[in-house]
Amino acid sequence: MIRILRPIPVESIKLLVFDLDGTLIDSARDLCNSVNAALEHMGRPHLEHDIIASFVGNGAAMLVRRSLAVENGVPPDEVHDEELATAYTFFLDHYREHKLDFTYAYDGVLESLAALRVLRDGSPRAMAVLTNKPVRPAKAICDGLGMGEFFFQICGGDSFPLKKPDPMGLRSLMGEANVRPEETLMIGDSKVDVQTARNAGAWSLGCQFGFGPQNLMEAPPDLLVDTASDWTTAMSLASIKH
Repeated sequence: MIRILRPIPVESIKLLVFDLDGTLIDSARDLCNSVNAALEHMGRPHLEHDIIASFVGNGAAMLVRRSLAVENGVPPDEVHDEELATAYTFFLDHYREHKLDFTYAYDGVLESLAALRVLRDGSPRAMAVLTNKPVRPAKAICDGLGMGEFFFQICGGDSFPLKKPDPMGLRSLMGEANVRPEETLMIGDSKVDVQTARNAGAWSLGCQFGFGPQNLMEAPPDLLVDTASDWTTAMSLASIKH
């Protein structure tokens, strides 16, 4: 299903910026396994995967912090810094080794990327990744799954001083691509991505197949799709004259 909540000037969109986890890739199992490995290292029991997956979207450190908070029965901001640092370091080391054990690109992603990188007039459209995942594993995953070639830039949560939903990363990518906010579309699976687009003055497309559909409509995107294969169709249907 494709829902157009607000028509957008598709013919003017020169830059597509994609979230990674829950948008381009299903990385839930590898992320959850690494979180549980860190919890085990800290002498804590494992969490159910659906609980861990619901914490994805605000960066790896927050993912680990929220998981520890659940185990401790406290709010995330009450997790001790030393405990977080130890668990986070273990999580990163484990995830670097196991980031592609079970992670895969969603159906239709590679085909849609190939179709979207060319504008109707035949000129190239700029595409990039902006994720709150650390940049090194983000780049390694994109390359390992054969999608790195589509992006002129892959930026992670440690690429800028501030993470999404702060617009700093998206504005930087717009500057590199030499495009205006109204020529930019952010594609992601959670309200974090929609808020990032709004904060930068860009358009947004929400993916209901990812990790964050439970909060996606808290900040409704301009377009809403059920599969990655719908991206090209959604943009065609959403076109408006301007």
